[in-house]
Amino acid sequence: MKLRKFTENDVRGKKVLVRVDFNVPLKNGTVTDSTRILAHRETVAALLGWGAKVALSSHLGRPKGKKVPDMSLECVLSEAEKAFRVPTHFCADCIGPSVQSAIDGMKQGELLLLENLRFYAEEQENDAAFAAKLAAPFDVFVMDAFSASHRADASTNAIMKILPSFSGALLRREVEMLSAVSEKPEPPFVLILGGAKVSDKIGVVEHLMDKTSAILIGGGMAFTFLKAAGKPIGRSLFEAEKKDFALEMMEKAQRSGVEILLPEDVIVGTSLEMTSGEKTVSADAIPDDAMGLDIGPKTVSLFAERIAGARTVLWNGPMGVFENPLFASGTRGVAEGVAACTRKGGITVVGGGDTAAAAKMLGFDQNVSHVSTGGGASLEFCEGKDLPGIKPLEE
Repeated sequence: MKLRKFTENDVRGKKVLVRVDFNVPLKNGTVTDSTRILAHRETVAALLGWGAKVALSSHLGRPKGKKVPDMSLECVLSEAEKAFRVPTHFCADCIGPSVQSAIDGMKQGELLLLENLRFYAEEQENDAAFAAKLAAPFDVFVMDAFSASHRADASTNAIMKILPSFSGALLRREVEMLSAVSEKPEPPFVLILGGAKVSDKIGVVEHLMDKTSAILIGGGMAFTFLKAAGKPIGRSLFEAEKKDFALEMMEKAQRSGVEILLPEDVIVGTSLEMTSGEKTVSADAIPDDAMGLDIGPKTVSLFAERIAGARTVLWNGPMGVFENPLFASGTRGVAEGVAACTRKGGITVVGGGDTAAAAKMLGFDQNVSHVSTGGGASLEFCEGKDLPGIKPLEE
């Protein structure tokens, strides 16, 4: 998939609106992780370097069409200025005369950050009239918010029917890397799935089953598969309505010659917050009063062995409750296997959301080919869906 990208002639001297994703985690009004802001540096630098006047638009949180002071993007201003290393100004609206005045008054090499798009309900309604108001002060639109590209919003879709529109560097990198693992992955292709729910991964399994040599299943979703296989799971997470799907997938994999690997051992506990008392048990001997909260060391070794033989790896979902050190060893062990595959020349892609958070927290985000910035967007892309924030940019 090739996306339209801007050239110097497209943007020099133009007023450019860039859709970014600054929906960052906050604590007491302070940004605690600036990864999503930093991800847009290449796009912004290119535009400024070619003499464009640049405004950045984003959502933050879920204000549901109302102006919520705690969700104002003004709290992101200092982090944005630090990330882009240029003077950055804030506009207390995202449409109207104040935006026009601010962008007209900007000096060369400065940035303008607009207020939260979701302070207007029309944003999430993909409202054409609202998109026209967003577009009015600008000559060009650049879509760089991959993590919002699965949403048909005014700032990710409708606006592209109004302004000449191009993809940013981050968006193209995401599409390139996710295409490498979901369209024609170099075999052997290993798919690693974790996280809480089977239901979140159904589309990925169905779309990629015929392209994989092995599917490694950990995290909370593994217990629905174990239960479907007739094993006791104690108080572990279980999606009863997905048991039939799990059985169907295991049967389909067997018919297709695709190996599905489930945990052979698990680390169990009595609560997610416990600080001691965890123990490792066989996956077919989980006590009735315990819950599986991580994959065990035998499973880590088994998964690492399959990963070692791969040329392409896609990983979406942690192997356990990695936020608790007692249950982080499974995710860390699989991460070490994926990093080793990368060093040997394999293409390794980590999905966004919790997997990206685990990558950063456990320190392996620099040891893989690509960590996606989008959770839901990366899943939907790997399901083969057309995303409304990307489809209009295809060449």
